[in-house]
Amino acid sequence: MHVARLVLHDFRSYTEAEIDLEPGPIAFIGANGQGKTNLVEAIDYVSRLDSHRVAGDAPLVRVGADQAVVRVEVRRADRTALLEVEITPGRANRARVNGSALPRTRDVVGILRTVMFSPDDLALVKGDPSDRRHFLDALLTLRTPRLGGVKADYDRVLKQRNALLKSARGRHGSVDLSTLDIWDDKLATLGAEIVAQRMNLLMDLGVHLASAYLEVAAEAPTDRRDVRATYKASVELPDDAVGDPASVRTALLTGIEQRRRDELERGISLVGPHRDEAVLEIGDLPAKGYASHGESWSLALALRLASFALLREEGDDPVLILDDVFAELDQGRREQLAALVGDAEQVLVTAAVADDVPKALLGRRFRVEGGRVHSDGA
Repeated sequence: MHVARLVLHDFRSYTEAEIDLEPGPIAFIGANGQGKTNLVEAIDYVSRLDSHRVAGDAPLVRVGADQAVVRVEVRRADRTALLEVEITPGRANRARVNGSALPRTRDVVGILRTVMFSPDDLALVKGDPSDRRHFLDALLTLRTPRLGGVKADYDRVLKQRNALLKSARGRHGSVDLSTLDIWDDKLATLGAEIVAQRMNLLMDLGVHLASAYLEVAAEAPTDRRDVRATYKASVELPDDAVGDPASVRTALLTGIEQRRRDELERGISLVGPHRDEAVLEIGDLPAKGYASHGESWSLALALRLASFALLREEGDDPVLILDDVFAELDQGRREQLAALVGDAEQVLVTAAVADDVPKALLGRRFRVEGGRVHSDGA
């Protein structure tokens, strides 16, 4: 699988842009602020309907425009699909495949699969639990697109349940809580599937993560080469919870009942996948708070390389995107990373200067200046 063409209308800094791409390594070279990251962000957005840079869609639309349009032509073997997403802040976005409108915008997710690595990925190790939950859910959705709908339904139920709990805060006797049991059941049912699938994902990802970290951190001391990712739920789960939503649902309902008083006092849902954590460890210690800067970088990169390996194992190569990462690495690690990803079908690289990019990944080059893209050939 590779991206053969990218077309932008009023996306970020681009009024218009059309770029023909091909398999293999492709480098977008340009000084900071010239628009190179906007190009790979657009491709990644069509894959996941999510940006690695911002939480909402409004910044994706060029200042002064009402709507942005991203079109990506994807080729897999002898088949071609034209994916189009219209981004309209304040209104529902729309998506098309080969000119036909999709019933739901999220149905476009997973047709193109991408794995993005950027400097912001340090948050996967050093950031809040929400950063790691987001990582898991994004990968889950690429792996099994229908889970994006499950997560969206869960978020709506959580919002409604929190609103009810907030209205009852300090007013237990004067607020009708008869519907709370209904929201409990919905939260537990949807949440159970998310938790079970996250646990299953971490199990499948674990082997690839351990292998990737050994390759990335080959020079680490022997006692700092083992990495693990384990799931820490907001409730005690049975041993058979992995991949079994029914047992997780029972545990969630039990946890909700036990925390009822606390939830009513605080006015917020305290049980469910929105409170869970993926704990990363290096050696015998948690990575967060104990890993050095170099170890954190290596673990973040290993998480992305493991994601790539898992998706490749289950289907076509995802498009690998390395956004402005080489400036953070010394020459040895640059060459090591290039060797690890060199056999990917398509690798998109952004960098401020060409000298930062290993020769093996320069491939075809585009120069990005002032929101314009110029081909420099190979």
